[in-house]
Amino acid sequence: MINRYTLPEMGQIWNDNAKYKSWLDVEIAACEANYQLGNILEEDIIEIRKKASFDIERILEIEKEVKHDVIAFLTNVNEYVGDAGRHIHVGMTSSDVLDTALSLQLKASVELLKKENINLQNVLRDLMNEHKDTVMIGRSHAIHGEPITFGFKLAGWLAETNRNTDRLQRLEKEISVGQISGAMGTYANTDPEVERIACDILGLTPDVVSTQIISRDRHADYIQTLALIGSSLDRFATEIRNLQRSDVLEVEEGFSKGQKGSSAMPHKRNPIRSERISGLSRVLRSYVVGALENVTLWHERDISHSSIERMMFPDCSITLHFMLREMFEVIKDLNVYPHNMNRNMNVYGYVVFSQKVLLDLVKKGMIREDAYKIVQECAHSAWNVDGGSFIDNIKENVKVREYLNDSELLECFNTDKDRSNLDFIWARL
Repeated sequence: MINRYTLPEMGQIWNDNAKYKSWLDVEIAACEANYQLGNILEEDIIEIRKKASFDIERILEIEKEVKHDVIAFLTNVNEYVGDAGRHIHVGMTSSDVLDTALSLQLKASVELLKKENINLQNVLRDLMNEHKDTVMIGRSHAIHGEPITFGFKLAGWLAETNRNTDRLQRLEKEISVGQISGAMGTYANTDPEVERIACDILGLTPDVVSTQIISRDRHADYIQTLALIGSSLDRFATEIRNLQRSDVLEVEEGFSKGQKGSSAMPHKRNPIRSERISGLSRVLRSYVVGALENVTLWHERDISHSSIERMMFPDCSITLHFMLREMFEVIKDLNVYPHNMNRNMNVYGYVVFSQKVLLDLVKKGMIREDAYKIVQECAHSAWNVDGGSFIDNIKENVKVREYLNDSELLECFNTDKDRSNLDFIWARL
């Protein structure tokens, strides 16, 4: 992932130093387990604890010759440890190191993603509470439907973000597994107790069955979950982009002092952060197919999954982390324009209250098909007419006046009841 979208906290989890550090943590945890089981002398484990280290440039130098990254790493570690290094990697296979270390990185990533998602929950809740009663038009097919409130719209975003926190909590448990099971995963040359103790030291759970690797359904779950959360952010961002359009302008991204929107048009104030979120969500979704295809490997293992994973896990983790922070900033600095919401809702003389007029006419005894036809004609005669007014057309309709008096008509255009009916929504959140 390019530096432009890499925040320091997540970037530190996925750089080369962090990768090799996690490999070393796994190797030392296995040695600690063997020491507890009496397989390593105290003076040797002290040497391993004290001297075990690595040098990235030296690892890469060795890898050029041996063409194997784990062997290059182990060779370099033993250059530091000396004779006690003979206990490192005993009974293990490369995937014991790679997959268990990867789980450590994935677990750490989920912890950061949870933190950012909770921050987003909090700022959404604050904005929702602020605008519970800010009336705006609801739209379906991008066409005006009926009044809602901006708080109600945000309530849907908050509920989805809450579910994303639940997904991350579940994912953290799913991905926090390790293996020290040796070649083919049969424990033929290592005691299962080594795996149990090492995983306990690392804060992981031993995989139920590892076929020399940890099965990639867990990792596909990771990528799919991140892509799903990214799609949630894309939904929010796309709505903000639509509501910021010049002909709508009900909300607008914060525009900082000195910011410029166009090299050619000085008036431009563009929703660039929301557009950025929408674009990056495509990166996340693009990896889903590769993650699913990694589930199918030959026999007990192959390494066709390895190359894509070197890009996929850092890219997806770093990208979603950035997107969550970006969406938090967008919501925190969002400008909301209730006067424009009111203007848009009342276009063509309150035509969006047609259903309330229809229902009241039916309640008063008019046949529904007749009522629908009358209300539709009054609405359509106001639609796209300069100065057209649905409420005036309704008041002037002789058949409507046979059923509804002035006060009853005015009640049809009252939104207070709509807002009070949302109280149970706030209680759920």
